[in-house]
Amino acid sequence: PRVDQSLALYNPSAAPGGDDAIRTSSLSHPTMKLTGHKGSIYSLAYSPDGECLVSGSFDMTCLLWNASGSCENFNILEKGHKNAILDVKWSCDSDFVVTASADKNLAWWDATTGMRIKRFIGHEGIVNAVDTLQSSPKLSVSASDDKTARLWDARTKGDVSSFEHDFQCTSVAYSADGNMVYTGGLDNCITAWDVRTQSMSMKMKGHTDTITCLSLHPKGTHLLSNSMDGTLKTWDIRPFVKDGGKRHCKTFEGGTHNAEKGLLNCAWSSDGSMVTGGSADKAVHIWDELSTEELYYLPGHSGCVNSVVFHPKENVIASGSSDKSIYVGELSG
Repeated sequence: PRVDQSLALYNPSAAPGGDDAIRTSSLSHPTMKLTGHKGSIYSLAYSPDGECLVSGSFDMTCLLWNASGSCENFNILEKGHKNAILDVKWSCDSDFVVTASADKNLAWWDATTGMRIKRFIGHEGIVNAVDTLQSSPKLSVSASDDKTARLWDARTKGDVSSFEHDFQCTSVAYSADGNMVYTGGLDNCITAWDVRTQSMSMKMKGHTDTITCLSLHPKGTHLLSNSMDGTLKTWDIRPFVKDGGKRHCKTFEGGTHNAEKGLLNCAWSSDGSMVTGGSADKAVHIWDELSTEELYYLPGHSGCVNSVVFHPKENVIASGSSDKSIYVGELSG
């Protein structure tokens, strides 16, 4: 069942007016539209400390926004890529940003100065996705159309190691301890790789189309995946699984993909109680993780919603769209 009150999130005029309205976040307004990008927004990420939001776009730039107050745009990461920025992540210390681009490179940025510190060069195809390690501020992993996933260390030149696939890689996630890397791609499977032995550890099957994003549970116990088959799924990635080794846990339905074949994201709330993901129907969908029921259906965008993320410390979400805008808003109730 869809909760009617949630529809007010992206309709500020319908929200109770005045200062007496109950507010649940540090935002200056219950909902805000952030504009500034000149192209589709493909990726969003909140810094782990909850202070900043970064957006990556087709316009080859990233914009940095304050995560509270009026969400001012306070910096731009530019002249680092020669093609669209497809994915963006923060280092675990909130000091650096890493970007993945269609120009076949990744860039490592100082979030304070906005300067590009390093380029990660080695991929021979579009870099679709990147993830950073929760326990080390210098390590990241990327997935590319060149059928590899590569590990990078900001302190060294070139990739640290590479995992060869039979198909293009469209999504990637690090395990919490950094010992495993998970990739998804055109084979519809999630593959687990052991970083120490450089070998494949297992494959998880269940999706029936390309996997567009992988996201690690805040506690590191599960993976969330989004796929062009129109579903999000959760997977148990703990070493030992109950129920005879069945790793696929739940399926979330309601989101859509379209002919654009965009790499739509997926994300957990900070306590793991809700999941969300990009959707081609121009709406934000948020599901209850426990029951898999849809909690919020939030219209407002005029283009495909490519990325939705939860604020790490507040009851706030941000969504980025092909309509070149970002919505930031409080979740009601």
